[in-house]
Amino acid sequence: MKKLLLAAAAVAALNVSSTSLRAAEHEAHPPKEDWSFNGVLGEFDREQVQRGFQVYKEICSACHSLNYVAFRNLETLGYSEAQIKTLAATYDIDDGPNDQGEMFKRKGKASDRFPHPFPNEQAARLANNGALPPDLSLMTKAREGGPDYVYHLMLGYEDAPAGFHLLEGLSYNKYFPGNQIGMPKQISDGVVTFADGSPNDAAHIAKDVTAFLHWAAEPKLEARHSTGLRVTLYALLFAVLAFFYKRRLWKNIPH
Repeated sequence: MKKLLLAAAAVAALNVSSTSLRAAEHEAHPPKEDWSFNGVLGEFDREQVQRGFQVYKEICSACHSLNYVAFRNLETLGYSEAQIKTLAATYDIDDGPNDQGEMFKRKGKASDRFPHPFPNEQAARLANNGALPPDLSLMTKAREGGPDYVYHLMLGYEDAPAGFHLLEGLSYNKYFPGNQIGMPKQISDGVVTFADGSPNDAAHIAKDVTAFLHWAAEPKLEARHSTGLRVTLYALLFAVLAFFYKRRLWKNIPH
């Protein structure tokens, strides 16, 4: 009996290994993209990030939350206080309890964070074939490949190759680990129309919303870059002054 169990375990391990190898054969590595926020002097393209926010509102927010982003944070993207208050008021926020000990809904305020699209995890899974849509606040920092991975993931939907067993309710994506993803394809040509007339093919839409998601994950990126540059310049200046001071101090001392 013991030998039979060991043999069965070995077969199971081989099957798992074989499945993993087949999945690895199909997985693609996202190529590098050129982003305005890359590099030590990188900064966000405000117009691009605003377009990305529109994409999030119209497409992503139906399933994905932004738990760590408050409406007032949008001020750094160029939105006025009045615009932010108007936007916040379009959302219903759960609050309470009131004097009667009951929870209630109220209009959103600038200080509120974006509300979750579902009341609880069970409701979220029920609406998404059992899959739990992840929060997008830190998505570009939480995934290997960062913005490059998120961008190409949205464009990586294809028909499953011959011989690939795709589970019911899942979609084939060449960049997703295992190639089977619970989220159907969301980004396609013309799915969003931008007021400024910017291109709205799938590639541009995906790039805009990725830029917005990276801003959500790194809202202090520009300040960090600016601080790092100043510190580097100060360090270089100090090094130069220290060098010349050393030479002046020791020039008359015999060696």
